[in-house]
Parts: sequence; C-alpha cells; structure tokens
Amino acid sequence: MALKRFGVSLEDNVLDSLDQYVEENGFANRSQAIRFLIEKNVAEKKWQCNHIVAGTIIIMYDQEKKEIYTKMTEIERIYNDVILSSSQYYINQSFCLHIVTVMGTAYRLTELSDRLTTIKGIKHGKLVMSRAD
Repeated sequence: MALKRFGVSLEDNVLDSLDQYVEENGFANRSQAIRFLIEKNVAEKKWQCNHIVAGTIIIMYDQEKKEIYTKMTEIERIYNDVILSSSQYYINQSFCLHIVTVMGTAYRLTELSDRLTTIKGIKHGKLVMSRAD
C-alpha cells in the first residue's frame, strides 16, 4: 500500500511523550507509532457497534474558556437518550474534569464521544466502554 506524507503540529510535551512511547514500545520511528495508534483507535471504535454498552466519557478542559462548556452542553442535549449523568470536577484554577456516564449502542456512544472530544480547546478526552447486554 502506498504511503502518503502529511505534517503534524504538536506541543513540546506531547512530542516528548510520543518520543518516549516510540522508545518504550520499540517502534522504528514516530510514523510507525502514530500509524499503530491510529489503527488501534479505529479498531477499538469499530468493535461490536450494535451491542449495548455502558461507559464514561472523560474530558479535561480549560474552564476559563466558557465556549467549551457551552458547546459541550449543546452536544449533550442532542444525545440525551444515551446520557445517564454528567459531572464537573474543578481540578485547579484552570482545569475542569468533565465526566459523562453513558449507555447505548457502541456506535452512538462513539459518535457522542467524537463530537465532545474534538471541540476546539479540549485538552484530553477519552471514551471507555464495556458491554452491558
């Protein structure tokens, strides 16, 4: 399969983490590690899409950027059929940990997670789910 090149911009600490990941896991280079992580992520999202699953979406964001919370709330209203609860924990002066407890099809939860975690300004986001049927 032909390879295509593209550029990636990362903060210094993220690049340092990537380099550490490359070294710890024996990858030949950054590209190989990034390719592995992307393939792993895609495979995890495709698993058992029609099964009922339960889980959490964990999001870390800068609470001073009010538009992030507003956008999350708008998205959560659209997906209220799969949201069981939503909690905010203020970690320090700047950061807020937002936890959404969810249950529904893996496809629907992945869709919600993707919409929430790709909001501009989100520092970290992750969906963790387990079969519930």
